[in-house]
Amino acid sequence: MDLDAKIEALLFHKTEPLTLDKIAEIVGKNEEETEEALAGLAQKLIGRGIVLLKKDNSYLLGTSPEASELIEKITKDELSADLGRASLETLTIIAYEGPLSRAEIDYIRGVNSSFILRNLMVRGLIERAPDKNDPRRFLYRPTFELLRYLGVSEASELPEFESIREKIENFKKQEENETDRNHNGE
Repeated sequence: MDLDAKIEALLFHKTEPLTLDKIAEIVGKNEEETEEALAGLAQKLIGRGIVLLKKDNSYLLGTSPEASELIEKITKDELSADLGRASLETLTIIAYEGPLSRAEIDYIRGVNSSFILRNLMVRGLIERAPDKNDPRRFLYRPTFELLRYLGVSEASELPEFESIREKIENFKKQEENETDRNHNGE
């Protein structure tokens, strides 16, 4: 597989901006080779539905401006639909346990949550902020609009907040213990 195709797959899978050095590290190439491959990928995407976005030293796949009318229609349809079970589950995890990274959310849910997170962000229910401890990743947290809609001034005022947090922590500990047992051959 060509380097630009590997980078395309990586950016598609991550669904969040990655810095040049992080992309180079993941694909096992130096930054110069990676930057050339990114330029090649940008050229290959001309006239397609996807474009390579660059901001500062970070890259992200996005939809082409020519597809904006279609994307706007889809977004309106998504916003008018009720939240599904998976969206409510993800929103609950973020409200009671957040801020969390996408990987942490995926771990708790047991499935990839990228599209659900995007949907919740489009609706203005959650927001993404850089992780102060690791600038290469983002953390998801409830928005003020969600808290206002729920009638609380902070997440700790949510119904049964301590009880639900305790259940999430017990689940995590149980998973860690099971992983440890499997790792130790028990």
